[in-house]
Amino acid sequence: MSQRAHRLLDAARRPLPEGTFAVGAGLLIAGLTAYGFQIISFRALGEEQYTALNGLWVIIFVVAPGFFLPLEQEVGRALADRRARGIGGAPLVKRAAVAGAVLTGALVVAALTASVPITDVLFDGEAWLLLCFAIALVSYAVQHLTRGTFAGSGYFGPYGLILGVEGFVRVVPCALLWAAGVDNILAYGLCLAVPPIVASGVSLLGRHGLLQPGPPAPWRELSTNIGYLFLGSVLAQALGYSAFLGAIVLAETGDERRAVASFLVGFFLARIPVLLFQAIQAALLPKLAGLVGTGRHADFRSGLRKLVAVMVAIGAIGIVGGYLVGPWVGEVLFGEKFTLGHRDLALLTAGSVLFILALTLAQALIALMGHARAAVAWILGIVGFVVVTALGDDLFLRVELGFLAGGAVAVAGMSAFLVERMRAGAEGRIEELVVLIESEPLGL
Repeated sequence: MSQRAHRLLDAARRPLPEGTFAVGAGLLIAGLTAYGFQIISFRALGEEQYTALNGLWVIIFVVAPGFFLPLEQEVGRALADRRARGIGGAPLVKRAAVAGAVLTGALVVAALTASVPITDVLFDGEAWLLLCFAIALVSYAVQHLTRGTFAGSGYFGPYGLILGVEGFVRVVPCALLWAAGVDNILAYGLCLAVPPIVASGVSLLGRHGLLQPGPPAPWRELSTNIGYLFLGSVLAQALGYSAFLGAIVLAETGDERRAVASFLVGFFLARIPVLLFQAIQAALLPKLAGLVGTGRHADFRSGLRKLVAVMVAIGAIGIVGGYLVGPWVGEVLFGEKFTLGHRDLALLTAGSVLFILALTLAQALIALMGHARAAVAWILGIVGFVVVTALGDDLFLRVELGFLAGGAVAVAGMSAFLVERMRAGAEGRIEELVVLIESEPLGL
């Protein structure tokens, strides 16, 4: 007991890992600038154009993280393993770049093949946005590979820089366009598509010796559970934006499509708890990992309970705030065009909170090697959303309740699978949970 107490005290005294605050600052800037982009574009564009622009936003932030984040995670994991063994990672990154290029090409071809339904349903007939989507796929492929390289090499300062610079490079041109009275949707679409690759370039300036020569990297070095990671990542992003997608797809008349613009703004306001959680997690998780660094199963459960408690507290505050002052905040930030009510914002916030909780439990499950179970839970969540949404007829209420139900089902599934894995004696380390959650910033 005395030795354990000394180990815990020593861990508590250790400073936070290098780059912890850089990542937290980058996430905070990314979140704030995302809201800035939404506010400015809402004021600069007509309602139908704004809805079309956010059709681009949602397809980017479902497809790009869904397919490229698992690649980033695998690059980070494999590079970290090589670094621990004193082996250079250049061949591994080159192998990952080839995989990323092939995947990007396949996604671009798929987008062009489905160009008509994508343009009609998501882009409201704005064909130029399809070009922006193709550019964004290339841009985010480069960024995720760069982020994985930084994470696996232990350079979390540049990792945070990527996140912050991307948001800055997005919102500043958007503000200049608005100030100049430009309402061309292609220009605003490029503000979404181009910044990721610019941010990657900025983060790499002056970085010499990042990749060291090493032995060849076989494909299996990048393939640990990657199929389940792809499936789970895409499904998670789809559920996170399900209310958004449902409102766009189900809106039929011109009046409904114009009203969707206000709904989309409310959706972003409801995700403020996501921003708050991101802002604290980079500081909370590494310190927690230091305090429970023994890696014992009881410590894993204790660390996870503390994390969930923080999330629930932030979520409860967000739900109450969304109901009481959400409409007023919406009018202040977005002007008189914002018309969403108290109930809508409370339901959307509750759905967002459940989604965050499901995402965190999924990472805990993955840390216990429950990749397939996490994917099944996301499938159950999507089914829950579809079933509940199909039962209603009010455009907004049905997708809000569906979003809430989908999150609740996903949380229940993750919880059940997590308990089952723990009872089966699966070993998990809080450090692995930290790495998984820190490497998966939540898109607004």
